Amino acid sequence: MELGVLEQTDTKRSNRLSTLGKTLIYATGGLAVGVSVICIPFVSPAFRKVCLPYVPATTEQLLGVTRALKGRTGNLLDVGSGDGRIVFTAAKLGFKAHGVELNTVLVCYSRIAALFKRQYHNTRFFKKNLWSFELKPYNNIVIFGVEQMMQEFEKKVTQEVNNGTVIVACRFPLPNMVPIETIGHGVDTVWKYIIKR
Repeated sequence: MELGVLEQTDTKRSNRLSTLGKTLIYATGGLAVGVSVICIPFVSPAFRKVCLPYVPATTEQLLGVTRALKGRTGNLLDVGSGDGRIVFTAAKLGFKAHGVELNTVLVCYSRIAALFKRQYHNTRFFKKNLWSFELKPYNNIVIFGVEQMMQEFEKKVTQEVNNGTVIVACRFPLPNMVPIETIGHGVDTVWKYIIKR
């Protein structure tokens, strides 16, 4: 009799542990999937030919870009717009400012941030690949690129943009063009170019 009671108690205990174990496994698996979904947009650039990490613009870079755009008007494109800082700064300066970005999370963040401020009504954010994005409508282009992409970007710019377009390169210069102005130093350096045909 006692043996039967002990067996039933062991069976109940093993069922409880089994249920607890399953719950822990499901919770851990769910947590892993959740973290993966959140991280994929930030990690996936590493799998591209040219990796464009998300690095927010510093205050000094924003000031450098503002100085480079002084006296300019019209349409502005921020290439790799990230969290929208450059686009929002340009909108405050009176530009019709757009951003192009591959990271879905950052594009959504920028779009939501724009909804809450009236002064950003003339901004737009596109989730698109730079290499298939049309540059011609923009007479001001800002790029926070990486060194490996600047040669190809320079080629795209010289083929697509109009005469008189201003290009502002941050962190890395265009390799073959001569800037008309260099602002700042170190990682906060900004190079200003004017396309002349």
